[in-house]
Amino acid sequence: MTEYEAEPIRGLPGLLPKGEHIVWQGAPQWQALSRRAFHTRKIAAYFGALLVVSVASRVADGQGALEIVRSASWQFALGATTVGILSLLAWLYARTTVYTVTNRRIVMRFGVALPMMVNIPWDKVESAAFRSFADGNGDIVLKPTAKGKVSYWTIWPHARPWRFTPVQPSLRGIADAAHVAGLISEAVASQPQPAAAAPSRQTRVQAAWPASVTASA
Repeated sequence: MTEYEAEPIRGLPGLLPKGEHIVWQGAPQWQALSRRAFHTRKIAAYFGALLVVSVASRVADGQGALEIVRSASWQFALGATTVGILSLLAWLYARTTVYTVTNRRIVMRFGVALPMMVNIPWDKVESAAFRSFADGNGDIVLKPTAKGKVSYWTIWPHARPWRFTPVQPSLRGIADAAHVAGLISEAVASQPQPAAAAPSRQTRVQAAWPASVTASA
C-alpha cells in the first residue's frame, strides 16, 4: 500500500473538519506540464536545430551518406531520449498531484519520490491570477501574504516560474482555469470577517494577469 492509498480522502491528509467542504478537486494535465514546466517542445526544437546544423556541416564537408546517417541517428536518439525522460517525469508529477480547493483553503498534494502536502488558508492569500493557453489548459497563480510564504524549490513545479520573491504557488495545467478561478474567488469572498477587522482585504482574480475581477474577503 502506498502513502496515497492510505488517504482518508483523496488528496487530503485527513477528514475535513466540521463546516469545511470540497469546492473543486483536480490535477494537472501531463501534456501541459511537459510543455510549460519541463519545456519539452523547446528542448526538442534545440536538438532538431543541432541535428540540422550537424547534417548541413557534414554535407558541406563532403562526407558520405552512410556516415551522415550514422551521426544523425545517435544525435536523434539522444534528443528523443531526453524528451522522453522529461515527458515521463511530467506524467509522473501529474499522476501524483492533486489540487483540492475547499471553502477554507487550498491543499496541494504532490511528489514522485517524496510525497509532500501544502496547505494554504484563504486568509494567507493576497491575490490570484489565471492564464489560459491555446491548448485549452490554464494556470492559476496564488500570491501569498507576508505570513503565507513557501519555498520555491519545495513546491516546484507547482510555482509560478522564476518568481522567487515572493514565491507564488500555482495550479499548473488545469482544465477550465477561468471556472476554477471563479470558484476560488467565491471561496475567498465567503470567508468570515473578524469582529474588529480593518477594511476588507481585496483578493483579486486576474485574467491572463492584466485586467482583474475583485472579490472582497
